[in-house]
Amino acid sequence: MALDPEQQPISSVSREVGKSDGEISAEREPLIKENHTPENYSVVAAILPFFFPALGGLLYGYEIGATSCATISLQSPSLSGISWYNLSSVDVGLVTSGSLYGALFGSIVAFTIADVIGRRKELILAALLYLVGALVTAIAPTYSLLIIGRVTYGVSVGLAMHAAPMYIAETAPSPIRGQLVSLKEFFIVLGMVGGYGIGSLTVNIHSGWRYMYATSVPLAVIMGIGMWWLPASPRWLLLRVIQGKGNVENQRESAIKSLCRLRGPAFVDSAAEQVNEILAELTFVGEDKEVTFGELFQGKCLKALIIGGGLVLFQQITGQPSVLYYAPSILQTAGFSAAGDATRVSILLGLLKLIMTGVAVVVIDRLGRRPLLLGGVSGMVVSLFLLGSYYLFFSASPVVAVVALLLYVGCYQLSFGPIGWLMISEIFPLKLRGRGLSLAVLVNFGANALVTFAFSPLKELLGAGILFCGFGVICVLSLVFIFFIVPETKGLTLEEIEAKCL
Repeated sequence: MALDPEQQPISSVSREVGKSDGEISAEREPLIKENHTPENYSVVAAILPFFFPALGGLLYGYEIGATSCATISLQSPSLSGISWYNLSSVDVGLVTSGSLYGALFGSIVAFTIADVIGRRKELILAALLYLVGALVTAIAPTYSLLIIGRVTYGVSVGLAMHAAPMYIAETAPSPIRGQLVSLKEFFIVLGMVGGYGIGSLTVNIHSGWRYMYATSVPLAVIMGIGMWWLPASPRWLLLRVIQGKGNVENQRESAIKSLCRLRGPAFVDSAAEQVNEILAELTFVGEDKEVTFGELFQGKCLKALIIGGGLVLFQQITGQPSVLYYAPSILQTAGFSAAGDATRVSILLGLLKLIMTGVAVVVIDRLGRRPLLLGGVSGMVVSLFLLGSYYLFFSASPVVAVVALLLYVGCYQLSFGPIGWLMISEIFPLKLRGRGLSLAVLVNFGANALVTFAFSPLKELLGAGILFCGFGVICVLSLVFIFFIVPETKGLTLEEIEAKCL
């Protein structure tokens, strides 16, 4: 569908919108085409618009892996290279959780700036903070500066995990959008494995923790240069157009040039038509109306928040941090030689997560989001009840715990791991996407912090068996949520998702 701006100005299209909350009347819905012309795009051209934002996920994962080894190096009297190595448990806790606090703050910052500066500039800012945080942490002469560096790095995590899925979802061709956004989760896991690997190589080197954190510096530089080179998200540019922010023709031309760069030479002839079609569809579904804070919790905006926020909440409260916490002791009980070395155990599980995430990336745009979520979470339910049963009834059969552990990790990486981030990147309407996704990321990191901090006292109160069975019950509730609430978005454009799923 083409729209000639001289014959039908944007304002005339906006009058087609029905109610103020952006809902679409049944008779008007055909504006969102049932059968779009197949998108022309170059797979090669789609690589870099994915790769540079995904480096933000890689750096997030690397920090998780490296920190697990850095805390060992930091506390070594002979190898730490510092005079303040005698850290208390609280001090070590701040080192490991400092980035989490920063990520929570970064999510709040993203809420205020996302739709003002755009996805590209937010990722450039994230790369800059990654660089500063890594440098301050690596050269920190005192404990206080170390924590400042960790929190600064965490702020960049919050920004990157907010903007990267948005930029990838808004610039990726619809047929491979699911694969590309899910591949970002693959990069997170790849970063974790890389962090464990670099950590195991440098943990016995003098001041090895400094090398662990300094390794992320060149990656942050590459990410910043790459995002500076990439164009702005065309959908963000068009959102500015229909909301009257900036010169219409200039922004429209910028969006056309952006699409041409993002999709490659095969898209040049149809870029203008695609931009006009996106403009018309965005205007029709009510994107020309700015959302106030109160409207975030009304109508289709509220439904998107329930879907996105619910998924990332269940992603964290179904026990993933707790299961991984128990992994070394489970493998040690089973007699695995690697169990004596926590780093090697982490690498083993990281490789399994990497493989299963790769499987999800390959099949997600063929099978769809809902089948993978329902199948993967069902496997998580079985594994959590098995794990609880091991601690309650079958402690003499460690093979039960090992099978449950591997099943849980594999099923999580097929479902909540990649699909949680994918769904929040595509379910929010464009005018809500910046602020809505920041709220979802805030829920994600907040729930992560809650589970992490509540795990030890709950374990002491209830015991590991009851706790894991409790996580299994929460998984059952998440299955009900997915079955009745979460829509299928496979093969739909972002505009069609807004029109048909909200």
